Amino acid sequence: MDETDSGHRLPRNVIPSHYDIQIQPDLENFTFTGQVSIKVHVKQPTRTVTFNYRDIEIEEVTFNTAEGLSITPGSMDYHPQKDRIVLNFDGELLQCDGQLVIKYKGHLRDDLKGFYRSLQTSDSGEKKYAAVTHFEPTGARRAFPCWDEPALKCTFDITLIVPEGKTALSNMNVIETKPMENNAVLKMVKFATTPKMSTYIIAFIVGDFDYIEGKANNDVRVRVYTSVGKSEGGRFALEFAKKALVFLENYFQVPYGLPKIDLIGIADFGIGAMENWGLVTYRERYIMVDENTSASTKQFITEIVAHEFTHNWFGNLVTMVCLHC
Repeated sequence: MDETDSGHRLPRNVIPSHYDIQIQPDLENFTFTGQVSIKVHVKQPTRTVTFNYRDIEIEEVTFNTAEGLSITPGSMDYHPQKDRIVLNFDGELLQCDGQLVIKYKGHLRDDLKGFYRSLQTSDSGEKKYAAVTHFEPTGARRAFPCWDEPALKCTFDITLIVPEGKTALSNMNVIETKPMENNAVLKMVKFATTPKMSTYIIAFIVGDFDYIEGKANNDVRVRVYTSVGKSEGGRFALEFAKKALVFLENYFQVPYGLPKIDLIGIADFGIGAMENWGLVTYRERYIMVDENTSASTKQFITEIVAHEFTHNWFGNLVTMVCLHC
């Protein structure tokens, strides 16, 4: 595929291999700022680089070569009907490896897509907003500029800048947390590098949550996150999740592959659940059980947990080329 327009698929003249994403949500003003550094390979000399974006404002773009040269595009063409932006460079980018660095900002919308806000209610009735994600099928481009196609799997480093006291989650385990040097009320939370994965199963969440945890027999840490004060309601889902993960791993004879898996209940969620690798999101009531929960509802919870866990192999590990083909 050359760099000309090719319908709904992106050109293949420039291919990403790794994303380094830093995002800071503002839960008071419902905005976020971000920076993404994307390692790319320029497969053939070109004057254009095309990728996906939607509902975000790109503020600054540079292309950094391996030799240390920083190149700014001469112009940018926006194609909102195709969720694309084309960077036009004055001179040719030669076949090489480089880094595309993009600063941008956006809004935490209330349409249950991309990076959006959800109103969580604690056990005591206190209501607070969380910033949550839902990227399937093409919502990642609403949270960060990217090549938003399942076939273009990459590794990801994700860092969240969040208020002290807030829980920050992503696909991988936390490897570093430290106060921000220029703002004592904020902290930086950095997550381990992901395996190669598609953009639609990336996830990150910031808010007020409680959790309970256990460990499956394969030593994978399993947690269920709920709104504050509701964690015991996730006990049934936790115990089943531990068993389901080991059963599926034995059945497929393929390791799960990540050091942890989190299940989290989201109050405002557009579908039943989503199999984000390592951070599975559920409509809140689909993982909660109390003394009045019927046997049929418990059976439904086991079905939806098992369904999403199966996607760790079919969907996350082995993935379709295109969601719209």
